[in-house]
Amino acid sequence: MSNLELYLDLLSQPCRAIYIFVKLNEIPFSFHEVRLFKGGHLTGEFLKVNPMRKVPALKDGNFTLIESISMLLYLVRKYKTPDHWYPSDIQKRSRVDEYLAWQHTNTRFYGCKVFWNKCMTPTLVGHEAEPEKINQCVAEFKIILTHIETLFLKDQLFLVGDEISVADLVAIVEIMQVVASGVTVFEDFPKLDAWKNRVKEAIGSDLFKEAHESVINIKEQHLDSMPLVMKTFFKSKLLKYAY
Repeated sequence: MSNLELYLDLLSQPCRAIYIFVKLNEIPFSFHEVRLFKGGHLTGEFLKVNPMRKVPALKDGNFTLIESISMLLYLVRKYKTPDHWYPSDIQKRSRVDEYLAWQHTNTRFYGCKVFWNKCMTPTLVGHEAEPEKINQCVAEFKIILTHIETLFLKDQLFLVGDEISVADLVAIVEIMQVVASGVTVFEDFPKLDAWKNRVKEAIGSDLFKEAHESVINIKEQHLDSMPLVMKTFFKSKLLKYAY
């Protein structure tokens, strides 16, 4: 049995990126499901792995990582995955690094803003967010998509060239979180839509569907049954993305 243990909830964007990566590269691992909406990240057992109470978390023997980007790069290096994921070419690798650094306060932040205001607000506070707030969040996210298209994708097949990299993987899971909230983000961005289809093909449609099925069906499978105590807990996170 592999010593690699992954603590994941596929509702989480970084968890999906890690999950897709290990499955696609046939890296053996033990999957520990940490159900965020049931408070699984708050239990004593998981807190021993990650006192920060966040997923994903990686444990490899006595070695632990609690940041998703560091996990991806650890897996790349340890398992010597194909070069296209994190190119040995210094300029291509720097482009991957550039996107991974940029996305934290751009794709991720503004994508989460849409998701929490549009998808989570009705469950947590009992009513939908004001249309003006939703429209503003979506408008901000579309600016981010424009940046991805013009600054990173350009006229390439993928974000750093002709082959998929971890940059594409990290980008697609964040954008799909917005799709799961009910926003049709690709219709105004045909170049990004074509890129999404190439990423999906590179990953494989079955694995892509498996990884995203939970979040696409988040209302029926998770939000409608969220315990009251967890609604109270997550309300504080909603404030992070409020105006």
